Amino acid sequence: MDKLRYPIGRYSFEGMTVKHREQWIKDVEKLPAQLKAALADLDDTQLDTPYRSGGWTVRQVAHHLADASMNCFTRFKLALTESNPTIKPFNEERWADTADSLQASPDVSLAIVEGIYARWVLLLRSMEASDFDKMFYHPEKGSQMGLAYFLGFVAWHGKHHVAHITSLRERKDW
Repeated sequence: MDKLRYPIGRYSFEGMTVKHREQWIKDVEKLPAQLKAALADLDDTQLDTPYRSGGWTVRQVAHHLADASMNCFTRFKLALTESNPTIKPFNEERWADTADSLQASPDVSLAIVEGIYARWVLLLRSMEASDFDKMFYHPEKGSQMGLAYFLGFVAWHGKHHVAHITSLRERKDW
């Protein structure tokens, strides 16, 4: 079950080198195309199939990536433009159960991901190394988060959810 839930393993952060930073930015840059490929040619029945028992459907995963993108990009911008801002968490489970997440075409969220990630990559490539030391406070976790840690998480998060879709496709031979 853990392999279905975490197909690429859990996120762990051991620091950020220049090499890590460059790879994570490339991962962010690649995510929209990877998501598009993962969703290609799926019909409504396939889109409404959970990637694991008790998990979200493929459609919900696609919409979650858009929801998370909007929130995470905002967190990045807040940390860059304010001094240690407190971010607003969002209830991912409840967002995934709203009508738009249950019914809308994933193409709608793919367009959001493509737009946000295009801007995000531009922003990431413009940042100085010291910018990745900037922090925000996550009240739900009760801790500070640095942008270095968060960039690694964002890169992992995208690959994690695309792997939910691609591993389901492999198991179902879609």
